[in-house]
Amino acid sequence: MGACWSNRIKAETPSHTEVNSKNVSRDGKNLSSSSGKTSSFSLPPTPRSEGEILQSSNLKNFSFSDLKTATRNFRPDSVLGEGGFGSVFKGWVDEHSLTASRPGTGMVIAVKRLNQEGFQGHKEWLTEINYLGQLYHPNLVKLIGYCLEDEHRLLVYEFMPRGSMENHLFRRGSHFQPLSWSLRMKIALGAAKGLAFLHSAEPKVIYRDFKTSNILLDSNYNAKLSDFGLARDGPTGDKSHVSTRVMGTYGYAAPEYLATGHLTAKSDIYSFGVVLLEMLSGRRAIDKNRPSGEHNLVEWAKPYLMNKRRIFRVLDPRLEGQYSLPQAQRSAALALQCLAMEPKCRPDMDEVVKELEQFQDSRNMRKKAQKEHHGKGHFHSNVRRTSYPRPSASPLRG
Repeated sequence: MGACWSNRIKAETPSHTEVNSKNVSRDGKNLSSSSGKTSSFSLPPTPRSEGEILQSSNLKNFSFSDLKTATRNFRPDSVLGEGGFGSVFKGWVDEHSLTASRPGTGMVIAVKRLNQEGFQGHKEWLTEINYLGQLYHPNLVKLIGYCLEDEHRLLVYEFMPRGSMENHLFRRGSHFQPLSWSLRMKIALGAAKGLAFLHSAEPKVIYRDFKTSNILLDSNYNAKLSDFGLARDGPTGDKSHVSTRVMGTYGYAAPEYLATGHLTAKSDIYSFGVVLLEMLSGRRAIDKNRPSGEHNLVEWAKPYLMNKRRIFRVLDPRLEGQYSLPQAQRSAALALQCLAMEPKCRPDMDEVVKELEQFQDSRNMRKKAQKEHHGKGHFHSNVRRTSYPRPSASPLRG
């Protein structure tokens, strides 16, 4: 599990918002097909009591003493990340008995320790157990267990060695090399499959906090969604939405949700569009260090995305030469569809998965064709790669 922390929006009513700092991270049996269409499954009705949630989950109940030993007494050099929720520590347990083991032996785990911040923190802790104690999918991070002992509340997850997508996209330095175009598309597909799985539940599970810091990566860059503290059951029966106080992260939350507090699966799809745009551009959703007019990524990028000849101004210059023009145009078009102002105009996650799978299929076909040509001694690329100049610093023109 990596570090995944960001500013979250909180509001008692849809018309009043304030900023809080928060965070967080899970895998399992594949209950969906790998294709665009996801099989549905049913969750127990909510709300359920704390006792019902803890008793019904297939999770290990760790003792606080065991987790102290596993993390070497929560030593500072074991910290993987920190945020409003608390700190995440690296630890080790025996992979069979799940008892604490010596550092460097057994199975690596990530232990999230809740700050003593009252009811809201406990509520999010319990929400994670409620969903991740029941949901199993290759693109959700696996929750192994929890600890509830006196005032201590902890969650134990599988360890995600490559940390968060956020770190790989936005941090500079030798430890974080720029992600290639193909890896970004692979991660986008994995994250989309995770969301599609949640939306296939009955009732739907609305993630509500989809962002790059909540997409964690295993050693092979397989994406897994983390942090279910804000997840909610979707509308049931003839209801079109769930009314709730506004919570999430600035820059990622859908505009209609911010304005009304009405939550639907389409809210998640808007957030996916923001993240896909971050992947394409290498820019943060909100960045006050950018020049005036470029602080909000969606507002700045949309005019370029709507013009096929100007898409290159949005694309990350570190990706130059790694994609074809049609690839760039299709990816930009998908992001634009997800960011539609009207929720009904946004695609479903199954449709998003199908489109991203087609990207992968076309790329695999090109690679196969290239290998065949190479084997015959007359290799040449079937796709002409397009090199784009860096976008100029000139103001945006219509």
